[in-house]
Amino acid sequence: MKALVVVDMQNDFVSGSLGSKEAQAALPAVEAKAAGFEGLLFATRDTHGEDYLQTQEGRRLPVVHCVKGTPGWELAGRLGALLERRGAEIFDKPAFGSVALARRLAELAGQGRIGEVELAGVCTDICVVSNALLIKAFLPEVPVAVDARACDGTTPARHAQALDVMASCQIDVRR
Repeated sequence: MKALVVVDMQNDFVSGSLGSKEAQAALPAVEAKAAGFEGLLFATRDTHGEDYLQTQEGRRLPVVHCVKGTPGWELAGRLGALLERRGAEIFDKPAFGSVALARRLAELAGQGRIGEVELAGVCTDICVVSNALLIKAFLPEVPVAVDARACDGTTPARHAQALDVMASCQIDVRR
């Protein structure tokens, strides 16, 4: 069985404080992929507290975003309702990658319930690549892929660079 991981497709990354026209353009592709996906669905949410600006990330990226419980923290577009309806497991994470997600996927793979993992979402060069590499580390014999059309990076150049890095780490980049 296949697994789809939707990475951080939250309002703040699509149309909010860290949003971009590229992320807005990727949202329909992610929604369509999740709606038609035959397999297990997972999602991550970047999750910060009110003290975000005092954290290491907040000092390096002083743009308040994805504060738990705010509209910017919610999944964008139809994704929240769609993933809930489809029974997706959602992982709130305070950092770029989710070790809990990687462990869960490894558990399911060990039970023979997952034979392939695909990722889509934002930001390709930060959270998508972090999660893809964690998943590959936890599941070295399971094929891992990323849908380049259903991702967006902090810039188009960084998006392309992250796809190259993932390809060099034996993650299948679907264009």
